[in-house]
Amino acid sequence: MYPQLFELGPISIYTYGVLLAAAYLIGLQFTLMRAKTRGLDGNRVMDLGIYIIISALIGAKLLLIVVDFNHFQQDPWSILRSGGVFYGGLLVAVSTAFWYMRRYRMPLWTVCDAFAPGIILGQAVGRMGCLMAGCCYGKLTEIPWGITFTNPLAAANVGTPLAVNLHPTQLYESLTALLILGLLLISERTMKSFPGRTFWNYLLLYSLARFFIEFYRGDPRGTVFDVLSTSQFVSLLLIPLSILMLLILRRSKNLESKR
Repeated sequence: MYPQLFELGPISIYTYGVLLAAAYLIGLQFTLMRAKTRGLDGNRVMDLGIYIIISALIGAKLLLIVVDFNHFQQDPWSILRSGGVFYGGLLVAVSTAFWYMRRYRMPLWTVCDAFAPGIILGQAVGRMGCLMAGCCYGKLTEIPWGITFTNPLAAANVGTPLAVNLHPTQLYESLTALLILGLLLISERTMKSFPGRTFWNYLLLYSLARFFIEFYRGDPRGTVFDVLSTSQFVSLLLIPLSILMLLILRRSKNLESKR
């Protein structure tokens, strides 16, 4: 696709970085809109969003280094050209967010519900950056909607196979993210709600989708027990946790309503 937008002297402007920045800004703006309708302090939500963005970037890079350590040991500077592992960013960002909300006594699940649709919207945009860069590519395929990369920069930066038909896994995840976004927003309007439901539904739906999309990924990203990819392993942890939390929070809401 188009890994590099343009050059400014010695500085290269990469498409992935531009779309990643757009993903964070769009997601944060959508969250701020939702926060206002929930009576949350906009300034606090903005600060929290900035903390989440920074911690997500750090977490994604750290897990990328862990799962592809040998590559970065040979070429340390390539970490600047590479993206990151979403689950690494998610886990560090959630931990940072919980710390921040506890410190400033923000309503935990109300804030999480405000952020969840913005996060999945950002993912939909961010995966288009992956498509442009050629990272997170799929396995070889003969399907008619397969995608072929030809830009040498994609191969040089992230090892994308060129001139072969691949599963468009970036599009799979981007379109799935938009579907999940729609389901979250519709369920908020049509189903009985309780604090935390949107957030844990997001984690449940995304983890399910990510587990299956991983079967079509062809890029090296580490394995657990030589069977599951790192993201599949994390998904298998988050799926039962999400179901458990949904049951607990719904039961707590029902008990409160009976008092």
